[in-house]
Amino acid sequence: MGRTANFSFTFLLFLLPIFATSAEARKSFSCDPNNPATKTLPFCRTNLRTQDRVRDLIGRLTLQEKVKLLVNNAAAVPRLGIVEYEWWSEALHGVSNVGPGTKFGGDFPGATSFPQVITTAASFNASLWEEIGKVVSDEARAMYNGGMGGLTYWSPNVNIFRDPRWGRGQETPGEDPMVAGEYAARYVRGLQGTDGGDRLKVAACCKHYTAYDLDNWSGVDRFHFNAKVSKQDIEDTFDIPFRSCVMEGKVASVMCSYNQVNGIPTCADPKLLRGTVRGAWRLNGYIVSDCDSVGVFYDNQHYTSTPEAAAADAIKAGLDLDCGPFLGVHTEKAIQGGLLKEAQIDNALFNTITVQMRLGMFDGQPSDHPYGNLGPKDVCTGPHQELALEAARQGIVLLKNHGPALPLSSRRHRPIAVIGPNSDVTLTMIGNYAGVACGYTTPLQGIRKYTRAIHQPGCADVACNDEAMFGGAVEAARQAEATIMVMGLDQSIEAEFRDRAGLLLPGRQQELISKVAAASKGPVVLVLMSGGPIDVSFAENDPKIGAILWAGYPGQAGGAAIADVLFGSHNPGGKLPMTWYPQEYLNNLPMTTMDMRSNPSRNYPGRTYRFYKGPVVYPFGHGMSYTSFAHAVAGDAPTVVSVPVDGRHHHLYNDTAFSGGAVRVTHARCKGLSLSVGVDVKNTGSRDGSHTLLVFASPPGGGWAPHKQLVAFEKVRVAAGGRERVAVRIHVCKFLSVVDGAGIRRIPMGVHALHIGGVKHSVSLQAHILGVIKS
Repeated sequence: MGRTANFSFTFLLFLLPIFATSAEARKSFSCDPNNPATKTLPFCRTNLRTQDRVRDLIGRLTLQEKVKLLVNNAAAVPRLGIVEYEWWSEALHGVSNVGPGTKFGGDFPGATSFPQVITTAASFNASLWEEIGKVVSDEARAMYNGGMGGLTYWSPNVNIFRDPRWGRGQETPGEDPMVAGEYAARYVRGLQGTDGGDRLKVAACCKHYTAYDLDNWSGVDRFHFNAKVSKQDIEDTFDIPFRSCVMEGKVASVMCSYNQVNGIPTCADPKLLRGTVRGAWRLNGYIVSDCDSVGVFYDNQHYTSTPEAAAADAIKAGLDLDCGPFLGVHTEKAIQGGLLKEAQIDNALFNTITVQMRLGMFDGQPSDHPYGNLGPKDVCTGPHQELALEAARQGIVLLKNHGPALPLSSRRHRPIAVIGPNSDVTLTMIGNYAGVACGYTTPLQGIRKYTRAIHQPGCADVACNDEAMFGGAVEAARQAEATIMVMGLDQSIEAEFRDRAGLLLPGRQQELISKVAAASKGPVVLVLMSGGPIDVSFAENDPKIGAILWAGYPGQAGGAAIADVLFGSHNPGGKLPMTWYPQEYLNNLPMTTMDMRSNPSRNYPGRTYRFYKGPVVYPFGHGMSYTSFAHAVAGDAPTVVSVPVDGRHHHLYNDTAFSGGAVRVTHARCKGLSLSVGVDVKNTGSRDGSHTLLVFASPPGGGWAPHKQLVAFEKVRVAAGGRERVAVRIHVCKFLSVVDGAGIRRIPMGVHALHIGGVKHSVSLQAHILGVIKS
């Protein structure tokens, strides 16, 4: 991680010989066929059913051995040939060394580091998300085979980016539940594999369940926070990504969070864990605590009077694995004290060991099984690194382009002043929960591939506490034919356990930007690196600043991607996955208030584009291109859709918000009930480009329903002057429904408006009561 900016973007494939060799293959594994004491045991026989193998193994364990398997650093059981296993590994946007289960060195000096999730989400390209997952799991399996990694990866983070100050918003797919849910399902499929059957390539984990989006703000931290959340907000916002992850992505694990929800720690809440995740959604996998969460609800939240009661509450609620030592220390005494039964421990182990069986961890020599051929040659490959570059290109968002100032010309704009504390960074580009990248291309290096550059950082770092370096930056701008300022944030400003105090640029960055822009004789471009939104209203309104790009944290190839966009080799097509608010938005908005909907009576503005209607710097979904696109709804698009309703539930729910009434989703015949709309996308400009088609729906009425909500998105490439038809399919029950105050999902009858760019298409939903057949 400590490499300098001069370490260029180089394929480690050519560097491997200079490193000392580590393990050529995993040296120890369970069910070793060369171990005569265990090779005939039923749990090692791959021809038996998985559940029978798991039950056989559990039946051979003593209580003391079982308890030692309830924690992330699961102990070995030598008498049964079972090796120790570290469950905690991370792969948020590439194989990471944050968890103890994975380490770099020897044959594996690094792994492909993709853009941070918030950047990749801005591509709105679901197939890209899945492809990244496939690459990450290839590299993860390779490192497992080489003895350098695990197979259980506690990623992705699919919490909603509810508050723009949240330090971990960068890890998420943004503020929209539908986007977060689609990201969850697609990335998980990429990680776990889609080869069919129950086999897992690696085991993913969707975290942190639930209503977790505050780390450390104004004296309140995640270890003590009680999130007071309505049933309505749980159902129509916070649960959506996790439901999609489990039911559509078929994720192998869900992680519960540190915080309480309505007074109960999530890791001790049977309604959440057993009732919802395992019951309603039918999780096929295990539930794990965030690290030390069980200890937190005993030591910090004082939820139980004894540690044994805390261990019992967690396991009885549905927790299967503790990231931390707590269950390993206190569970046996909980059983001895009658708070817990050994059978409940067996149930937890059944869930964890089943996942290990699905991963092939009890199938003998790893090299003899699927993915066993992956090794050092499959990490940091040319195609993998090219995908990281392409992901960065697709995630960059063009926020402003007056003139247009972009793209720049490598012939006319020479030299270019490159200014800013993020202009020559490496680690900043890979954000948090990253590993060791294969190599880096900084923004300065990327720009120098196109033209001559005069480099002046302007500030020593993003804190930008003084103006000592301003003079050199201003003079560089005076000399250059164009000026690029690479500014923004880094992990010293926003990170895990570090929420932001406000939305403005840190320190004196704004002052530097304005002074440099005033002195520049050519076009001025502001490039922002950040995970969260920044109030750059001053730059949006400054006529001297011609263009603004948001690059998020663009990964190991971020500098090359930024340069490709600046000089027009890539036509930007990213869209913001979160709203950019003005600083004033925070005036009456504690992070601790979880309500999504606005409340005018107490001047509460509401959260995200779905419920907030006030002024913004840039709206959700904003993003420009070097070309222009026009939309038209195909003439055969339906204007009326019939919603079949079970005759036993023929009474419509009446609410003042919906004049036509509303049908409870559970009373409608939802299977196959979809609305298909053809949208023609025409490229009316002179450049080829990729367009993100966003389809929003506004329900009839108003009141507690969202102003609008995203119901579909598609990525389409259209040649200059060309036209492409995009087939949009909208599941009526899933996407045209709303949630009432009691947390019940209903489909409003009446006219729903679909908004596609500047085009509006109206569709009337009408209830069709089905007869009841009597015997």
